[in-house]
Amino acid sequence: MARGVQNDPATQNYEQAVHFLSHHPMFGPLSSRAHFIRSERSICPDNGWVVVTREGSLYAHPKRRGEVGEWIYVLAHALLHLGFGHFVEKEQPILWNIACDCYITRFLRDMKLGTPPAEMAFELDKSGKSEEELYDWFVEHGVPEHLKLFGTGGEKQADMLLADKYARYTYNRDVKWERLLGIGLAQAVQSAVSVAGGYSDALGNEENQLSEAQKAKGWFINHYPLLASLASHFTIIEDSQICQRLQISVAAIDVTANEIFINPAAGLDEEECTFVMAHELLHAGLRHHERCQGRDPYYWNVSCDYVINQWLMELGVGRFPQIGGLYDPDLKGLSAEAIYDRIVTDMRTYRKLYTLRGIGMGDILDGNDPRFWEKGPGTTLDDFYRSAMSQGLIYHQERGRGLLPAGLVEEIRALGQPPIPWDVQLARWFDEHFPPLEKSRTYARASRRQSSTPDIARPAWSFRETDRLARTFGVVIDTSGSMDTKLLGKALGAIASYSEARDVPYARVVFCDAQAYDAGYLSPEDIAGRVKVKGRGGTILQPGIDMLERATDFPKDGPILIITDGECDRIKVTRSHAIMLPKGSNLPFVARGPVFRME
Repeated sequence: MARGVQNDPATQNYEQAVHFLSHHPMFGPLSSRAHFIRSERSICPDNGWVVVTREGSLYAHPKRRGEVGEWIYVLAHALLHLGFGHFVEKEQPILWNIACDCYITRFLRDMKLGTPPAEMAFELDKSGKSEEELYDWFVEHGVPEHLKLFGTGGEKQADMLLADKYARYTYNRDVKWERLLGIGLAQAVQSAVSVAGGYSDALGNEENQLSEAQKAKGWFINHYPLLASLASHFTIIEDSQICQRLQISVAAIDVTANEIFINPAAGLDEEECTFVMAHELLHAGLRHHERCQGRDPYYWNVSCDYVINQWLMELGVGRFPQIGGLYDPDLKGLSAEAIYDRIVTDMRTYRKLYTLRGIGMGDILDGNDPRFWEKGPGTTLDDFYRSAMSQGLIYHQERGRGLLPAGLVEEIRALGQPPIPWDVQLARWFDEHFPPLEKSRTYARASRRQSSTPDIARPAWSFRETDRLARTFGVVIDTSGSMDTKLLGKALGAIASYSEARDVPYARVVFCDAQAYDAGYLSPEDIAGRVKVKGRGGTILQPGIDMLERATDFPKDGPILIITDGECDRIKVTRSHAIMLPKGSNLPFVARGPVFRME
């Protein structure tokens, strides 16, 4: 929506009315399933206010200027047509529409809801009659002259549309509108009883009964576009017994269940709740639950906490809580992955840190939940969180809501790019180490001669054989009993195909379990189909790596590709290398080369 239209007083009045009905106890259930339309494609007549279809689309006049009370009245009028089940076939539909309008007018007058527009403010002399009784009376005696001009659809215009041609604009086809109105009436009665009993304030002052966490959530939805979509997606659970059972001291997040836990016993005020909620929402939006990638969940959680809290301190969102917050200015500018690599070198120091959940526990409850790896129809949680953060960044910047840390912006933009599959990463590794061979002209090989000059010898294109033989690499394969044979076959197949595609004639293969077995140089065809795996005992990779690095017949600059499941000892590689690891596995050391996680 354009900025000028957004600031238009008429539009603001209409949006305030829609917001009021959406939060009204009685009209909230109806509004949640209705489709409010106020645009140039609206099919409302020029002299009308709003028309409604049987499927729940409310078409408001795009240029009608009215006060907030007037919009509340006419929109509630249209919603009641749905809730009262007025969309029935009658022999004289205009008379039935007028009868229903009269009945709703009396209902809204008794409720004292909104302000009827001037053309709808009149006295009814048929009080106490139902829609059916009013319709029968109009059929028999005719409609009074002053009622012929009545209706939110305009003068002599029906505001209920039954024609099927409008169905293409709607999304609700099997909604039980009468049931939704019944739910709304029950909520309205409960709210009225609570107000009468002194348990809550009257409608319009519901903010006073919200908890600090609920106020913080409302602030994100209404004032902070970056996290508004995520905040609306999560449910706040404030139950001290549940938090005690889950060992949550201050707060935690369950990304799978879309729940944020806030322990009321922590005594957080609204500003602290705002900081804590932003902290948990960033855990979800930045996909920390998936980016763990086999790392220790607690240390990964701590690493992410340091990064998030640094950004929130720079943003000035809320106030840093007195308990559970991790902050170290010396780590400013580092990514979560870099901080994790630093933490794992001194695990004893970081094991007993006080996070928002408690001592020695991470506040991401589902860090290794296998449900995140399941793919099903529709939008996955991972896709939703990535989209919510990307859209939130756009809204935040377009509306000028303030500057964001550069690291946060880069990370959100990186999330917008789909993750690179492991086989594509492997292909790029081959491209980096084995660029295409350069062809050269040579007279040592016969070439076709041109028919116009058959006596002139022509040089042919060829590759230098010495360059081709120097294109090789080493493969160290973990053949211990814990290594999955299917995954090993997939890795070897990918290596063979990429070797053949990039003119790599041979690869030096070494099998490692309790000891190293040198299989020598193998062609891509042999690697793919006829390799006999040796070993299947324990796992010691270092002897196989040393064997390659010390071999006189192996190039000094030849790269090494290591295939393991992570259940191995620490290794030391002095030359260029990469590691292929099953997705979800973890290395017991900090990798110095790229890691390709196989699925």
